[in-house]
Order: sequence, then C-alpha cells, then structure tokens
Amino acid sequence: MNGEVFRDAYGVPHLRAGDHLALAELQGAVTARDRAWQLELIRRRALGSTAAFLGPDAVPWDTFARQARLADTAQRCYAALDDTTRAWVSAYVDGVNSALPAASEQAPEFAQTGVTVQKWEPWTPLAIWLAVHILFAGFPNKLWRTHVAARLGEEYLDLFNAAGPQTAGSNGWVIPGDFTATGQAIVAGDPHRFVESPGVYQQIRLACPAYDVVGFGVPGVPGVAHFGHAGKVAWAITNAQSDYQDLYAEQLRRSGTTIEALGPGGWEPATRHDEVIEVAGADPVAIEVIETERGPIVVDHAGQTLSLRYPPRALGRLGFEVMPRLLQATTAADIDAALEDWVEPVNVVFAADAEGGLLHRVAGVVPQRHAANSLRVVPGWEAAYAWDGWHPMPRATVEGPEAMANAREIAAPLGVEFAAPYRARRIRELLAERADWSIDDMADIHTDTYLGAAYRLLDRLPGLTGLSPKAVALRTELLAWDRRMDAGSTTASAYAALRKAAIARITERFALLDNADAPPLFAGYFGLLSQVSFGFESLLESPDLDATALVQAALESVAADNPRPPWGETHQLSPLSALRTPLFTPTETPIDLALSGDHNCVWSTSSLPGTDLCLRASVARYAFDLTNRANSRWIVPLGASGLPGHPHHHDQLPLWLRGHLAPIVTDWDQLKPEV
Repeated sequence: MNGEVFRDAYGVPHLRAGDHLALAELQGAVTARDRAWQLELIRRRALGSTAAFLGPDAVPWDTFARQARLADTAQRCYAALDDTTRAWVSAYVDGVNSALPAASEQAPEFAQTGVTVQKWEPWTPLAIWLAVHILFAGFPNKLWRTHVAARLGEEYLDLFNAAGPQTAGSNGWVIPGDFTATGQAIVAGDPHRFVESPGVYQQIRLACPAYDVVGFGVPGVPGVAHFGHAGKVAWAITNAQSDYQDLYAEQLRRSGTTIEALGPGGWEPATRHDEVIEVAGADPVAIEVIETERGPIVVDHAGQTLSLRYPPRALGRLGFEVMPRLLQATTAADIDAALEDWVEPVNVVFAADAEGGLLHRVAGVVPQRHAANSLRVVPGWEAAYAWDGWHPMPRATVEGPEAMANAREIAAPLGVEFAAPYRARRIRELLAERADWSIDDMADIHTDTYLGAAYRLLDRLPGLTGLSPKAVALRTELLAWDRRMDAGSTTASAYAALRKAAIARITERFALLDNADAPPLFAGYFGLLSQVSFGFESLLESPDLDATALVQAALESVAADNPRPPWGETHQLSPLSALRTPLFTPTETPIDLALSGDHNCVWSTSSLPGTDLCLRASVARYAFDLTNRANSRWIVPLGASGLPGHPHHHDQLPLWLRGHLAPIVTDWDQLKPEV
C-alpha cells in the first residue's frame, strides 16, 4: 500500500500518500487497525445482523435496519455517485478489507463473540453513514406526539416541544478576525452525543498533493465530513434540528402473493419479501419487509402500520459527493459550493478562511409539506400530506462572533423540536465579553458551567410560604448559588436533587401518558420520565400544573436530606459499549470519572433521567486557528485506539474530564513514523 503513517504523542494517525485514492485506501487500512471491532459492529448494525452475536435485545434494531432498507438505500446511493467519488469510496473499502482480517486477531471482542470478519462491499460506508444518522431527525418523536394527542387531546401536541431524549446536539461558534488577538478567525465547538467506547469520532490527518486536512472522521467512512481544518479554511457543524422524515399511516390489502397500499389515487402496488434474523441464544426471527410508494414499513405494532419517508430513500442520494470536495476546499466559498449537494443529515455549518471569508448556513434536504407532518403520524392515503418540493436552505451573514447550539434560530423554518436557547445564549454572552480572543481562551467557553436554565425553577422559590426551617435554609443556599454546575459544588447537587424531585411530581401529573404500548425500538422515546426531564423548564409553565405547590413539595422533600455530596461524586461519566466491556482492564488503575456541567450548560453533560449518571456529553472538542493550524487544539473522550488495554485506548480521558484540549501537531518532523 502506497503511503506513510505517522503518530503523535496520543497515537493519532497522520497519513500521507501520493494521491487522493492511495490516501483513502490508507485511511481505511489504518482505521481497521485502530478500530477493528468498532468497524465490524457498525457494519453489522447497518446490515441489521447484530442479534447474531448480541442476542435478543438487538432484534428491534436489526428489524428496523432491514425494514427501513438501509443497505438497499446505500447501494442505490452508491450506484448514483459520480465515477470520481465512487472510486474514492471504493479505495477506502479496499483499505479496510486489506487490514481488517489481521486487525481482528488483536481485538478480543471477536473471540468473545465468535464473530468472524466478512468482506466489505463498496457501498458499506454509505450504509454505515445511514445507520449512524437515521435517527438524528427524531422521527420517533412523532409517535410520541401522536400518543400524547390520543391520550390528552390535539391541543397538547406542542406540550413536549424540547429536543427529545435521543437527540444529538452540538455547540459551535465562529469568531471573525476583528475579534481575535491574531486578526484571523477561530472556529470552535463540540458535538454532543452518547459517549461510546470506542469513540464515535476519530481524530485524523489526511495529506496528499491535493490537500492536507486535520479533523474528525467517522470510523467506517472516508474523509473528514463534520469538523475539519485544511490550513486555509476550517469548517464545523451542529445538528440543525430539522424535520425531514415523515411517518405515514398505511392501509394494506393482500391477494395471494401480492400486496397493495392505499394511496391518494387509490390502491397502489407495494413490494414485499421475507428475511430471517439470526439471534444468539434464541430462535431465528422471521420478518416481512414491505415498501409502499411513500416508503418502507418500519412500524407494524399495536394496530399501527407506518411507513417512513426519508430523503436518501426518496432521492437515491446521500450527498457523499460533498466529502471529497470538502477536503479540497481552500475558501469558505468552496465549502458553501460543495454543500449545495449535501443531503443527510441536515446541519448548520460555520466556516472561515484565511482571507476573511465567513459562512453560516444550513446544509441538507428538507421536504416541503403539510405542517401536520412535522408533528405526528399522518394518513398516507390523503394527498394533502404528500411531499411537494424542497425547502430553500437558510443562510445568514456573519458580522461578529456567532454561535450555534441547536436552538430555534437560523433553521427555525425547517423544524419543530429545538434545543432550549440557554447554551446558544450563554455562548453569545461569553463571546461578547472581549474582542481579543485566542485559541488558549477557547477552553473558557468549552468548560463554562453556568446553568442559564436554573432561573425557571429558582425564581419560584422566593414566593413560597409556610416552609420548614430546613426548607428555608435550602432555599437560602440555592438563591445565593452562582448557578454553576461544578463537580466540586454541593449546591449544584442540591439543585439537581430539587429538579429531580420536581420532575417526579410532573411525571405523576401526566401519568395518563405512561405505559404506552410502544414499538420496542422506540420505547425510549415513550419514557414519560425522560420526556418530562428534557422538557422540564417549559413544562413548569404549563397551566395544567400548580407549579407553586409542586415546587414547594419538592423543596421540602430535598431539604430533609441536605447537605448533598459534591456534584461530581454522582455526576459520573458512563460510556456505552455494545458488549458492556469495562472501560478499564483489571490491570489498570481506574480514573475518577467525575464531571462538571449539565444538559443546558455550555459544558453539556446530560444525565440519564432520574439519575445523575452521565451518558451524553462532548464526543469531541475542537478549536481551529486560521492564523496557524499548529496552534489549533482538539480532544476526544477516550483515545485513538479501540483496543482495550492499549496505551492510547483512553489516554485523552484525563484531559477531557477537565475540559482541556490537546495540541494538533502538524510538523511531520515532530511525529513518529509507524513501522
């Protein structure tokens, strides 16, 4: 294989090759060596074949992946690629296939599960991309909203309007050169998702005569799609919270081996076939795969037969052509032009270049259709709910420091459920404090723990009367609090306890919504405690609640068990692993996983509802300097390697826990060649 591999002090791969195809092949091979088990797992997730080694718990996902036609859609999208992009993706797959068999012998998960490596198909990266992002737009929340309307009435459709419990979020900001110490722009931020082991992002450098880019790749996918610095230009994204997937109620009828679905013009032919899911420790599961004119049937449960319509399936495009163009970009205008063909997922994008160019836009594909489609399940047989063209993508002019944090802002015309405004508002407040920002200062923003959302609860405390002495003392403590969710703060713990107690009482009030007969894969979206927890601040304003009595009862209950331990003692990171593999091997000394921050802090660390345990946080942090790329910084929660016990498995974790960033080394002479 033509090319060279270098490593920095954290084992991050820096790749150099003679052309872009050799580089893509090298990226595939190095990723296979570093993340063998992760690649095998995500490939099988995309194919819907994980139950064969994970057991019955994986059957709901495998069923969905097959019924949603993820692999078939990936094949269609791959076939539609231009020749240049298809060759680039295929080269990456060639690299994976060349290295994965040997790499699998080093990864203990293969022996543990009995899984053997299978050859990747050329379209596999597209299937992985689909599997990773298919739930980003949160279409299962339409099932939840339909349930709310059925139990409480149509007027309650907007009751739970915050970003849902499974939503991926991000912070991002761009600081134009007029507001930095060097006179050149800074692009910085951090994506928020469930923290997984191995990590969902891969720090990497890709260099060939055509470009030299550092950034975060998605294991199993070539290039650097979301966050990159090409020397003269840098770009970053956040989830736009756009709504571009619809659920249609379907009526089916059968005659012998044929099946039809009722559409706006009458009965239409549908396709069907049978598949079998192998299940470790249980009998195989036979499933029926049906597709109507609107899309594949993904829910057939409790009397509901629902199809999913999503752009890659409808268009036969994913936007993969954009990825190699991003690598070749040298200006913000290049980024803008490339993104015209972006499809999935829909993102808000910032970019800045060394010539002063700036970009702030939404990229992706969002259908135009009836407003009800964005709220709930709609009937597939009524023409009023059909797609009718595509929304123009919003854009804005960057005139000063600007932030994006999944709030209802630039992408407002494209969605329904957005993140609360607290993170975006707080980042803007911080950015307005000075006009001489440097890369070293970015950690001050990344690690800001001020909880702007706290006023929704705390402002109700002064008006409470008839409190016990302990409750008065707790109220005094909370009102004097600086509202920072620091790991060492006992008052932060007291606030979190008060919030949990209030959430429990709100959950009781809406008990009619509990115990829904939810499709197994989407049961998490129907968790009432979870929905109330993520919508807590807005639910406090609901006229259906006696908020004063509710808060007073919560305060009394928490005061009886105060003072609390420091926030970080219970607010601990708990990375997810498909095999529940411990983060630390028996020969390693465990690290204290205490975390600062909270869901609505800039330092966003989201707890599992009903607990303080942190499952979702920054899965990467970055600060890109347009003056000199070597001044830039980055970090991931764990490390470059997916091998348990490897020196670089979680060597970045201590820095990440403290909110620190590691340097991005760009001088090849300071990197160690890999033999």
